[in-house]
Amino acid sequence: MTTPRTTPFRRFAWSVLGYDLAVIAWGAYVRATGSGAGCGRHWPTCQGEVIPRSPAVETLIELTHRVTSGLAFLLVVALLVWARRAFAPGHPARKAAALSLAFMVTEALLGAGLVLFGWVAKDASAARAVAMSLHLANTFALLAALALTAAWSEGPAGLAPRGRGALPLALALGAGAMLLVGITGAVAALGDTLFPAATLGAGLRQDLSPRTAMLLRLRVIHPPAAVLAGLTLVYGASLAARGSPSPRARRAALVLAALVVVQIVAGAVNLGLLAPVWMQLVHLLLADLVWIALVVLAAASLPPASATADPAPPEGPTPFPRCSPRSSGTWRRAAPGTSAR
Repeated sequence: MTTPRTTPFRRFAWSVLGYDLAVIAWGAYVRATGSGAGCGRHWPTCQGEVIPRSPAVETLIELTHRVTSGLAFLLVVALLVWARRAFAPGHPARKAAALSLAFMVTEALLGAGLVLFGWVAKDASAARAVAMSLHLANTFALLAALALTAAWSEGPAGLAPRGRGALPLALALGAGAMLLVGITGAVAALGDTLFPAATLGAGLRQDLSPRTAMLLRLRVIHPPAAVLAGLTLVYGASLAARGSPSPRARRAALVLAALVVVQIVAGAVNLGLLAPVWMQLVHLLLADLVWIALVVLAAASLPPASATADPAPPEGPTPFPRCSPRSSGTWRRAAPGTSAR
């Protein structure tokens, strides 16, 4: 549970998670504006320089993403150092913080690979689609590790799915469905960027044409996959709300269900508006929030039994106070140093 010693850590952990959401959104802006090649095929330098002279707008956008990503890396390093000081060895929050740093390293390597291999800007290769899918999966893993670090610093720490009925399976299916939807969404967003449609009807004809690009043929998978994933998540949230005695779990279930509804509506708006950049960012942010809500729900509804059990009584005989009789026949506590006669 939260203590005065761990409260500052908890606030810092949630702040790091919030900052990473902003960095992820800016990364999506880099992709949506075609600015990924703003530094050329150079990494970690930009155009072969640490600070490029007379940079173009695309260069500034890409360079900003690199600088903010570097700060995110340093924040996660600080999070791990603090977790090792605040929690005992073996505590789940320490393990989650270590995983956060590991996924931050792979996140940086995947981003570097996109630049160095030229899978940016107008590149429409299958390799770019695969790399972006791996990038999305790693981003979800990073967000999950950061969310668990924060959640386990303020509540029961650990996951114990055994003996919880259908809830663990429902949450696992929801996580798998979210991962699939995230990957198809990344591919769909890339198709929207590379092959914009003038009208909704033209976009549908692009998606269904056998002669169209692979990215557009895959784009049609995303909407039905999102609806099925939403139903799975709402089902898992309802199981958690009904079966968990924890008020924290019930609140997390309500937040998850509400975010799913908002995300489905946002997806329909994004489709109807032909995926403008600002709506793509909103859609991505909501997807990340749905994922985080699912992770927090799992942490709140599947804690170890030892974390929810009543504390054991102290060992040894229970001391009873000495009492002395009153004249009325009742008993009163004897004063210190006196005997009860």
